[in-house]
Amino acid sequence: MTTESTQDTRTGFPPLLGALAAGAAAVLVLVGAAALVDDRAAVVGAAGGGVLTLAVFAAGTAVVTVVARLMPSASLLVALMTYALQLLVLALCIAAIERAGVSDADLSRGWFAAAVIAVTLLWVTGQLVAATRQRIPVYDLPSETSPETSPSDALVDHPGGER
Repeated sequence: MTTESTQDTRTGFPPLLGALAAGAAAVLVLVGAAALVDDRAAVVGAAGGGVLTLAVFAAGTAVVTVVARLMPSASLLVALMTYALQLLVLALCIAAIERAGVSDADLSRGWFAAAVIAVTLLWVTGQLVAATRQRIPVYDLPSETSPETSPSDALVDHPGGER
């Protein structure tokens, strides 16, 4: 027997926002470092790789969040499929950049790769930290019990009576 919870006990930063903040911080740091250390191609590479990775991960996490709220039983399957799709989208974007003939003078591949790796690591870390700080109860205690039924009677639901 299940009952719906009447209270929302989730507090803190949602995992999507925590991950987005960590990833955006990585992009800003990498773009700043690329601007100080290297030329315009490094800045374009760092910004392009970071923003692309943020967009792909944010879209995937948003899809999984919506499915988990609408159909919790399908959320694991959707999460696994979304992960595979995210890898495919990133690979297709990198292949499209290669096919477009973008030269090293326009986009630094090293900074692009560094941005993808850094944003991925900080995205996962930010999502993990934000998810572990949420207060999600394992179960809800009954808020009120009537005087004629004890709390143990509410838990026992079998037609055969006591044995």
